[in-house]
Amino acid sequence: MSDSKVETISRMAQWRIENFGSSTYKRSDPFKIGIWNWHLSVEKNRYLYIRLFPEPSRTSKEQPPAAKFVLRVTAPSTNRRPLVSQVYERVLRSSDDFVWPIDSNLQGYFVIDVEFHDLKINQKNGEGTSVWPSDSTMQSLATQTTLRCLSRLLLESIHSDVTINTADGSLQAHKAILSASSPVFHSMFLHNLREKESSTIDIEDMSTDSCMALLGYIYGTIKQEDFWKHRLALLAAANKYDMSDLKDYCEESLLEDINTGNVLERLQEAWIYQLHKLKKGCLTYLLDFGKIYDVKEEMNNFFRQADRELMLEMFQEVLQVWRPA
Repeated sequence: MSDSKVETISRMAQWRIENFGSSTYKRSDPFKIGIWNWHLSVEKNRYLYIRLFPEPSRTSKEQPPAAKFVLRVTAPSTNRRPLVSQVYERVLRSSDDFVWPIDSNLQGYFVIDVEFHDLKINQKNGEGTSVWPSDSTMQSLATQTTLRCLSRLLLESIHSDVTINTADGSLQAHKAILSASSPVFHSMFLHNLREKESSTIDIEDMSTDSCMALLGYIYGTIKQEDFWKHRLALLAAANKYDMSDLKDYCEESLLEDINTGNVLERLQEAWIYQLHKLKKGCLTYLLDFGKIYDVKEEMNNFFRQADRELMLEMFQEVLQVWRPA
């Protein structure tokens, strides 16, 4: 085996130096760990200096490694105990970034082992992304696989066992998945109700497109543009079928784009579905920011239809805003 060749397995590398002799410097051949090619080098002066560094390349320049590693030096032909370094954590860009000095006069055959505990792609903000799979990576992979399977179940109606009748069509779904997503659906199929016996659910207050968006949320396949388009219908469904996460997400979304063209409608929705953050946001927009003057004509129609308690609450808010200091 060449004196400069490095053997690797998993996250470890081993460089066997057959005879350092009178040499003052040796550098290993490149070896690959993670996405980088690496070198080890040994330099003899007063001390023995061991360096670990990535091979200069576009990858190491644009994606420098942040390494967590430990080194060990063993002289098998002697009775010396192995020299083991501390665990280092360094961003390694060149041979100047790490050196381990050893106060030892090794002359003949010795072995340098390096074990990487972790290897990350260093980011400008100091954070890093590991190049090796982790628990979160496996969780992400499992989630993606599950979502693909659920998407096929929905889109291809694989083993579907319930029909949903909408205002303008029908869709196929699965009792188990609906039951897991909503206590209302669960109750329908648990007790001897019509939905259980007929395997049908009537959701005639939703269009087929809106109901498909609801199923997309339940099955984890909904696209952002579909959510945005159908969020008012989804809000009503979330309230009706006791899906609190969806209801909260709809409320947060409706808070993001309040304007003079929709604020009164949003206020009415907030009152109907008891969305306190949205209601407060609408009242703040109208009263604190003075936008009530921009919707004076719309206010007349709003007051004719609004709930009396909502009107009273608005009046109390007006008094708070306009109360003299």
